[in-house]
Amino acid sequence: MSATYLRRATQADLNDITAIITDAKAFLKQQNINQWQDGYPAASDLKQDIEDGITFVLVVDGEIAGTAALHQGIDINYLKIEDGSWLNGIDARYTAIHRIAVSSHFRGQHLSGKLVSGLITISSLLGYKDVRIDTHPDNLGMQHVITSNGFEHRGTVYMHDSQALRYAYQLLIK
Repeated sequence: MSATYLRRATQADLNDITAIITDAKAFLKQQNINQWQDGYPAASDLKQDIEDGITFVLVVDGEIAGTAALHQGIDINYLKIEDGSWLNGIDARYTAIHRIAVSSHFRGQHLSGKLVSGLITISSLLGYKDVRIDTHPDNLGMQHVITSNGFEHRGTVYMHDSQALRYAYQLLIK
């Protein structure tokens, strides 16, 4: 039986994380999904996330299989939501899951769901009751992972300087 768990990333993990993100960008491009095709997230973003202590890795049998950032507090990209609203308002206390990806070596093993579930648990342990996430409208696979973990579609947000349209989701936990 394999050991699968989440842990906080360290700078020693940066090469593995970068490889996973690079592979995810190629996978999205192969599916004609215009997400992460403009240089974001860059290696500098990934390095900063680790320095900020918000990157987590999914480890399967000692190998890094996935990665995600768990932002805590107000996300400036979530301050404006269209075609809906956040259940607790724009200035609520929440975590936001970003830059989630699973290695192609582990694709098809339903690990994205475990990664999201683990991040929900970490959010709860950190005292958060509101978890938010977004994805590209064409990224049906991630939309499935998100809704399968109990998130509800809340509207549309626009990300970063590019103002890229994303579907926004929210989960309130007890």
